[in-house]
Amino acid sequence: MPGKANVAAAKSRAADEQHSQKEIEIMHPGIIGGIIGGIAGIAGGMIGTYWSIKNTNGPRERAFMTKSAVVCWVAIFIFLGLLFALPNSYRWYMWIPYGILLPLGIISLNRKQQRIRQEESQNNSMQAAPSDTPDG
Repeated sequence: MPGKANVAAAKSRAADEQHSQKEIEIMHPGIIGGIIGGIAGIAGGMIGTYWSIKNTNGPRERAFMTKSAVVCWVAIFIFLGLLFALPNSYRWYMWIPYGILLPLGIISLNRKQQRIRQEESQNNSMQAAPSDTPDG
């Protein structure tokens, strides 16, 4: 009977080695880097969004930045979702509209924000100017 015990022990060791090899494959440095990079990217985006909204000068600009941030976050998550969902042969095509629309969107949103900021500063300066009518 000692032969059967040795065979069972050998099978058990082989199963343990396969299990530990699977753990090593799961903890591949590329996977760890992808997880850490994804977390850092989302955290950076959240911090940037917070400060972009916080550093606005008026209520119209703040409302515009909030809407812009929501639209940008939704667009980025749709883009990433499509990258994960589409077959490999079509994933590369997603970079074409992203590479075109991202810079154009940034330029357009920056111009609109600047226009709103100028309008709000003009409105504030007109309200702060002394009136011509005497009090009282």
